[in-house]
Amino acid sequence: MIKDKKIWQKFEAEFTRNENLTIEQKFKILEAMLEEAKSLGVWPPKDPLEGIEVDIKLARAINAIQRTPRENSK
Repeated sequence: MIKDKKIWQKFEAEFTRNENLTIEQKFKILEAMLEEAKSLGVWPPKDPLEGIEVDIKLARAINAIQRTPRENSK
């Protein structure tokens, strides 16, 4: 559990800055994670629509946020 949010944010920023993976390496990691999820039986999900209501509510909330005047000028 993350107890100090600032330390975590510092770690994330530094990690991202120092990460030197190619796109091919990143896809290999993704593929390995997918295979692991399959071997654990958690992918694909039994019900792909499970939790869709939450996703829809979140999308509506995000889309309802008014843009700042600066964003509107773009």
